[in-house]
Amino acid sequence: MKHLILAAATSLLATPVAATQLTGTFDSIDGGTFAIEDWRGQPVLVVNTASLCGFTHQYGDLQELQDTYADAGLVVIAVPSDDFRQELGSEDEVKDFCEVNFGLTIPMTTITPVRGRNAHPFYQSLRAAGFTPNWNFNKVLLSPQGDLVGTWRSTTSPLSHKITREIEALLN
Repeated sequence: MKHLILAAATSLLATPVAATQLTGTFDSIDGGTFAIEDWRGQPVLVVNTASLCGFTHQYGDLQELQDTYADAGLVVIAVPSDDFRQELGSEDEVKDFCEVNFGLTIPMTTITPVRGRNAHPFYQSLRAAGFTPNWNFNKVLLSPQGDLVGTWRSTTSPLSHKITREIEALLN
């Protein structure tokens, strides 16, 4: 019975969405800021992350996804968050952890709230569009025009056919 419930819940994890433009400026873990709008004309995958989560291995998948599709235009952004109490204590620790363990070179924000009243404006807009991260490593795909294309929960690998199929469609 538990497997049937899990299977039913998993089938609902990829959420098709109506055209909703998402924007936002983030503080970069490397200093300065970057905006989703900086990558207009390119598909963008935004993922809320955490260094001490059971899904942390997905950092490697995110880097592989970026490496595979970067030349075609994909941008992958990691948004470390402590909303689920699984993030390291400082941006320096997060940055070092990701570089040492995963060779991460994708754009990364500072530790950022993704849920609740203090959620970053990007995630507030996402909530208004009907999606709120329920755990770490939730994925949000934006079209080159900034429209919300799809969302996936933690259990969906960044390298899954569900996600790569959508990315490839946006790149063609």
